[in-house]
Amino acid sequence: MSEIKMPEFLTVESALKDSGLAVTPSELHGLLVGMISGGLSLDDQTWKPLIYDYTNDGMGWPDSAIKVGSAVFQCTVAELTAEKLALELLIPSEKESLMNRADGLSEWVNHFISGLGLVELKLDKTSDALKEALADLEEIARLGIDEEDDLEEQENLFEQIVEHVRICVLTIHAELGQQIHTDASKTVH
Repeated sequence: MSEIKMPEFLTVESALKDSGLAVTPSELHGLLVGMISGGLSLDDQTWKPLIYDYTNDGMGWPDSAIKVGSAVFQCTVAELTAEKLALELLIPSEKESLMNRADGLSEWVNHFISGLGLVELKLDKTSDALKEALADLEEIARLGIDEEDDLEEQENLFEQIVEHVRICVLTIHAELGQQIHTDASKTVH
């Protein structure tokens, strides 16, 4: 069985730009993870109209963008439904400046929250842990990098924040996200 791999950030960025779409890879991935974590069905194409509405005024995407968007969706589903969760955020790589990575993280988190909204998340019936995770994400979305502060220290803090984002997302997904169940493996004798 082949492992599904997330397309590279620059590959996704190029496909989106070449298609004339005003969405970054971080925004796209954040939206998809938010929608999936909020309970979007994993086995159909309902994500596409939501993405089209949000990113392109309801108009469909060109084939190259759909192909890369589908790859990001499939990889995200695989990560969020694997036995060992290993969510990787599609943000600029370590080769980029801390400012660019921080901007990418902010875009990702903001669009994750928007993705939850696209699937009409109802907070009144959620746990306190989920509400706290969402509040943390809202706070993280407003964070920025101060170029006058110690960049090495901010680099370390950035990595801690990325890890906290993952934990918050997985907390939300654990409560609201759909799981792929294999009933055959749970047979009782």
